[in-house]
Amino acid sequence: MSEILWAEKYRPKTLDEIVNQEEIVSRLKQFVREKNVPHLLFAGPPGTGKTTAALALAHDLYGDRWRENVLELNASDERGITTIRERVKEYARTVALGEVPFKLIILDEADNMTADAQQALRRIMELYTTTARFCLIANYPSKIIEPIQSRCAFFRFRPLSKEHVFERLKYIAEQEGVKVTEEGLEAIWEVSQGDMRRAINTLQAAAALGIVTAENVYKAIGMAKPKEVQEMIALALKGDFMGARDRLRTLLINYGLSGIDVIKQVHREIFNPRSTVKLPEDIKVEIADLAGEVEFRIVEGADDEIQLSAFLAKLALIGKRLRSGGRS
Repeated sequence: MSEILWAEKYRPKTLDEIVNQEEIVSRLKQFVREKNVPHLLFAGPPGTGKTTAALALAHDLYGDRWRENVLELNASDERGITTIRERVKEYARTVALGEVPFKLIILDEADNMTADAQQALRRIMELYTTTARFCLIANYPSKIIEPIQSRCAFFRFRPLSKEHVFERLKYIAEQEGVKVTEEGLEAIWEVSQGDMRRAINTLQAAAALGIVTAENVYKAIGMAKPKEVQEMIALALKGDFMGARDRLRTLLINYGLSGIDVIKQVHREIFNPRSTVKLPEDIKVEIADLAGEVEFRIVEGADDEIQLSAFLAKLALIGKRLRSGGRS
């Protein structure tokens, strides 16, 4: 198998290769045809193609000279006010090479920029519009100051559909000579939920163990099987608190999961339509509320095992109430 990260190896190079974002691609192609691009703001969840679309736009816009006319900064670079005032400003004021009269500056994860850096960037966007266009990429656009948002054309990316994820994963598996089962694809989808980058990386990790089955997928990413989490929940609701707690300790010790990992999987399985744990709607609401409280306490520094044990104890009380016929 290739030592290259498959997510990078199979990244779309042009706008025509991007799927599941048809409306966005159509608008970007219009910019390419006119050779005129406004300042851009790409927003959406991780792994939905924001950075890919920015680089594909640059490739289609500048052709073979795209590397000479594009400056890309991401989270690994210094993103304070000094970088904006010096490196970005110096690049923005230089003339572009080729037919397109402006350069493109891509600021990945722009929502991590400091407030001072964003204020400096706003001024640069005003002064150097004729020689530079900016493409800001953010998971949380609300963290971008309003003056910058108002200067940008907004593009919101949505998670990829299950069909598109499966199609791409099967193509990559075929190219790399990897066998993948339908159960394996379903497991990857459960893990990624529309995040294509995570899906491809999970496929590559599972392929290192052999055939990509559901078991190898969960083993590769260090995640408990949904069935085991469902069994823990079922035991607690049946009133077998000690049995549920033993399953919890197995998840924490054998899989090396953190409390956050466990409570997130519990939350996922409560609302998973294929889960063996079937609950009334109002009980799901109550458990979701409990899960949110436990997650908050763990994040704030509370002990994982104590908080999760308390959660299972409350599930046992909810189960007892259900068996007695009362829900209040």
